Amino acid sequence: MRAAILGITGTVALWAAAFSSPASALPHDNDPVAPFKIGDGLYYVGASDIASYLFVSKAGMILVDGGYDTTAPQILANIRKLGFDPRQVRILLSTHAHFDHAGGLAELKRETGARLYASPLDGALMARGGKGDFAFGDTSPFPPVTPDGDLRDGQWVTLGDWTLSAHFTPGHTRGCTTWTFPVRVAGRIRQGLILCSNSILPMYRLAGNESYPGIAADYERSYASWRALPCEVFLGSHGKFFGLTAKRAALEAGKADAFVDPSGCKDYFDKGYAAFRAELARQQASVKGSAGAGS
Repeated sequence: MRAAILGITGTVALWAAAFSSPASALPHDNDPVAPFKIGDGLYYVGASDIASYLFVSKAGMILVDGGYDTTAPQILANIRKLGFDPRQVRILLSTHAHFDHAGGLAELKRETGARLYASPLDGALMARGGKGDFAFGDTSPFPPVTPDGDLRDGQWVTLGDWTLSAHFTPGHTRGCTTWTFPVRVAGRIRQGLILCSNSILPMYRLAGNESYPGIAADYERSYASWRALPCEVFLGSHGKFFGLTAKRAALEAGKADAFVDPSGCKDYFDKGYAAFRAELARQQASVKGSAGAGS
C-alpha cells in the first residue's frame, strides 16, 4: 500500500428493538444479495442492508466494511461471484467499530491476507472485540481484530488508481470514519461518499451525563463536515441511509447512474441535522426539567 499522508426516525425505532439484544441482527438486514457494479471498478458486495464495498484496480483491491461475523462469508462469496480472487484484496478499511460492520473483519483479514487500517479510537475498540464500548459496554462483542496501522483524519489511502480520503466524523462511534473518493459512473467522474453513520441510538445521552464527554459537540462538528464534503454518489454503512433497494432496482432497469444522487445526499444530511438538533434540545430540556424538580 502507498498511503499518502497529507438516521433518522424509522431507523431508530427499528434499532431500538434490535439493540435490546445487541448481538442479534435486524430482520432481513443481513439477507444475501447478488453483488453489482456501482461505477467503474466499484462494486457492492454486502448484504441486503449491511453494506460492504469493493474497489478494484490492477494493483489489487480495497474492501470497505466487514458486516456481522455472519456477513463475511457472503462478502467473500460475492467477490468470487464477480470473478475476483479475495486474496487480491490488499487493504481492509472500516466505517466504524460496531458488531454489524466490524464483526466480519477478523475473518476477512484472515481469508484475504489484507492489511487493516482504522481510526485510532475505533481500531482500539476492534482490538477489544467491541468490549468497553461507550454505549454497549461488553454486551455486543464481535471477533477481535487488531489493525495493522492507524489512520489520521484527512489521510489518503491509495492503491493503484484509487485514492480514498478518510474523514473522522465521530458521534455514532468515537472514531467513526466517512470515506470520499472520485469514481467514474456512466462515463463521468463523480465524487463518492461512504457515510460512517449519523444515527443517534436510543441509549445515547447528548446532554447532562453524556454517553462520552463531548458527544454532542462531535455530532455538531461531524454534521459540519458531512454537509461540506462533495457527495454525488451517496453510499453508506447501511443501505437504508441512501435508498439501496430502490437504486439497485433502477440500476437493474437500465439506469446506469442510479447511484448518482447529490440532491438526495444533501437532503439526507439537512434532515439529519434538524433531527439531531431536535433530539439535543429534547434531552437538554429533560435534563433541565429533572434538575428543577430536584431543587
